[in-house]
Amino acid sequence: MENKETGYPIKDYKVPVKRYCRTLDLRDDPELIAEYRRRHAKENIWKEVLDGIKEVGILEMDIYIRGTRLMMILEVPADLDLDAAMARLATLPRQQEWEDFMSVFQQSAPGASSAEKWQPMERVFHIYD
Repeated sequence: MENKETGYPIKDYKVPVKRYCRTLDLRDDPELIAEYRRRHAKENIWKEVLDGIKEVGILEMDIYIRGTRLMMILEVPADLDLDAAMARLATLPRQQEWEDFMSVFQQSAPGASSAEKWQPMERVFHIYD
C-alpha cells in the first residue's frame, strides 16, 4: 500500500513531462484542516473540477500536507503553457465555485483563482544533471 513511509508511485506518460511545485498555507485550525482533508477525499471532489484539470492538459496533480503547509505537484506535457492552462481552467464549469468553497480553509484572498493561491516553489537541489 502506498503511503508517506513507502512512497507514491508515478506514471510513465511516454511523452516528455515537466513538473511544477506550488505551495499554499491553510488556516491553523485542526477542525478546518480535517474538513479540508475530507473535501479532498476521492469521493468528495467535484467531477467538474477533475474534468477541468484533465481538459486543460494537466497529467497529474498531487497535494501533500504537513501541518498547515500544502505542496502541490503538477506534471504536465513539456510543451504545455501552464499559465495559459491555469487561466483556462479558471473559466471552466464550477472551478471558481470550488476555489471559493476551499477558500474558508486557506490563507488566501477572497475570490482568488487557483493560480493566484498556489505559489510557485523554487527548486534548490537536484541530484541529476
